[in-house]
Amino acid sequence: MKMWSGRFNAALNKQADDFNSSLSIDKRMYRHDITGSIAHATMLGECGIISVAEADDICRALSAILADIEDGKLVIADAEDIHMFVEEELTKRLGSVGKKLHTGRSRNDQVALDIRLYLRDAVTEITALLRDLIDTMCDIMLLNTETYMPAYTHMQKAQPTTLAHHLGAYCEMFMRDIRRFADCRKRINVMPLGSGACTATSYPLNRKRVAELLDFPEISQNSLDGVSDRDFIIEFMSACSIFMMHMSRFNEELIYWASDEFGFVTLSDEFSTGSSIMPQKKNPDLSELIRGKTGRVYGSLITMLTVMKGLPLSYNKDMQEDKEAVFDCEDTVKMCLNVFTSLLPSLTFNGDVMADGASGGYTAATDCADYLVKKGLPFRDAHKAVGQLVRYCCENDKTLDELDTDEYKHFSELFESDILDVVKIKNIVSARKITGGPAKKTVITRINALRKELENF
Repeated sequence: MKMWSGRFNAALNKQADDFNSSLSIDKRMYRHDITGSIAHATMLGECGIISVAEADDICRALSAILADIEDGKLVIADAEDIHMFVEEELTKRLGSVGKKLHTGRSRNDQVALDIRLYLRDAVTEITALLRDLIDTMCDIMLLNTETYMPAYTHMQKAQPTTLAHHLGAYCEMFMRDIRRFADCRKRINVMPLGSGACTATSYPLNRKRVAELLDFPEISQNSLDGVSDRDFIIEFMSACSIFMMHMSRFNEELIYWASDEFGFVTLSDEFSTGSSIMPQKKNPDLSELIRGKTGRVYGSLITMLTVMKGLPLSYNKDMQEDKEAVFDCEDTVKMCLNVFTSLLPSLTFNGDVMADGASGGYTAATDCADYLVKKGLPFRDAHKAVGQLVRYCCENDKTLDELDTDEYKHFSELFESDILDVVKIKNIVSARKITGGPAKKTVITRINALRKELENF
């Protein structure tokens, strides 16, 4: 018998009941549902809406239900959703007193509260995983401040940099992700209970007391919005999607770095797979899966945007679809974070191959032009002269660091013998010591700053 069945003469059709049920999905919120109900019951007793003794009995029984679920003594089953399961179990244990829990509350604002409590925890957990990832990357960066490699634009070699500087770019992305989740948490952290079904309630509820008990800094200000707002879920999914985009970019690079054509990195046997037909293969399957699962997270975001785009105020059953999408989004992000943080330290970065790559492709050309500019030549003239110099190298199968002083002087009399030191990869990198550059000291300073900022999250 459904708790809402008083108005109905017939039981719900079995197919309709199965279709309507969300227990298999939302049961993971049992702890949050019980925590919210304990706060609600406490407030009801303090406000005299139910007696203090009844409130105490309800809170004790709810705590016992929570303990029984976590100990495996109570199996979550045979209910429409987790909210009905908990209330039905409470009523079994307390009888009519258990039926008083729902006073001044609707399932609509109860659901809104539970998902906010759940996502608040999810943000905390994802942030902790992101901290571990950034910390792991900082360790690798410190070991590679002088591991030289080419930086690219348009997938063409551009200028020399270091592996530490390259990895640091992803650290910046992941730090923005942490800040984005922290900002998202502000919108999650609004207490909706008291909104009722849609127009609040005539009971003299103390909403601020419930917010205090549940550690919410503020309460929702419009009951219609309180039960129908899912912006915070969409924002959470958006933060997850942006994070996964960053992960996909990183893993895309690792995939081609591990190819024979690049050879920048060697995959660990523990984090790669083979082929069923080609004995020599060592495939970057985990990186490919992370890249693929990015689309899955995007799909969850699009699901919610589509569910919400045409809904009138206030609550609609369509919103039940939010749980499966957001839970899958959360699970995917956590899984990718855990795997990738373990995968990274297992990689072997081939410094000699990277260094050879850094010296190829005329990556010192910009520094040659800057050398002439510092001697007084206008930049555009310097650019043209060095362009002609590069063409000469191409035609004679030489690199810039293989030329002698006379060859340089052929293109500009401003070149002196010190140009031979200027075009050395190590010197090019060390000269870029302004904030944001790849020089060793600059990168180490940024690593220390990143780790200091992590302490705030």
